[in-house]
Amino acid sequence: MTENLLLAFGLTLFAGLATGIGSVLAFFTSHTNTKFLSLTLGFSAGVMIYVSMIEIFVKAKIALVDALGLVPGNWLTVGSFFAGMLLIASIDKFIPKQSNPHELKKVEDMNLQSSNGTTPDLLKMGTFTALAIGIHNFPEGIATFTSALQDPKLGIAIAVAIAIHNIPEGIAVSVPVYFATGDKKRAFKLSFLSGLSEPIGALVAYLFLMPFLNEIMFGIIFAAVAGIMVFISLDELLPAAKRYDEAHLSIYGLIGGMAVMALSLLLFI
Repeated sequence: MTENLLLAFGLTLFAGLATGIGSVLAFFTSHTNTKFLSLTLGFSAGVMIYVSMIEIFVKAKIALVDALGLVPGNWLTVGSFFAGMLLIASIDKFIPKQSNPHELKKVEDMNLQSSNGTTPDLLKMGTFTALAIGIHNFPEGIATFTSALQDPKLGIAIAVAIAIHNIPEGIAVSVPVYFATGDKKRAFKLSFLSGLSEPIGALVAYLFLMPFLNEIMFGIIFAAVAGIMVFISLDELLPAAKRYDEAHLSIYGLIGGMAVMALSLLLFI
């Protein structure tokens, strides 16, 4: 259990701090690599959708059916799945569109805004985007932590997928702050700190959920995690990937992510 705890916290920290990777990448490029973004965002969506529907949802259903019986177990699994979707959708709804980290922007777009003399607005946008990412990543931290705690191989897959989709979020924070202030350290720090909400989410899960983590609670959390990840994939990752799409790269990435996830699960049977 101690090993699983350390791994779960480590994976959550890794996923959250990937925002810092996006921040660093933004400082060394003047143009967005749209092919890379389209492919990797599609890949991340493929991993999340496949692992959610094929593995996580099924594990939740088995746990709840075993604990409650066939009919109540199935109903609670489906209810928890859609409750997870509702949770993440509610968080997105209350985040202003301008500050929503899923409204991805290109580096050159930010540069253009800076040249137009909108640095106060850029600083405000970057700061609010960091706050929005912090709020949004909190349930993702709980999802990564609980998944890794119950099944390390699933935790690794989820952490990698979330880390990939956190990279452009880091760009969304650091670029406007950098162009507004000219301070790379400040931009990186704000981007880096925004990712800390994921390990904070893991800590909250450990302190408040661990004492109640029986088969029923495990099933509810896993079904909700599946719902959260499917919503993230369909609402943000795939639309963003299609926005930057070239020659169906997003779909190739999606299929590739599913194939890699399927292969990794087969290897651990």
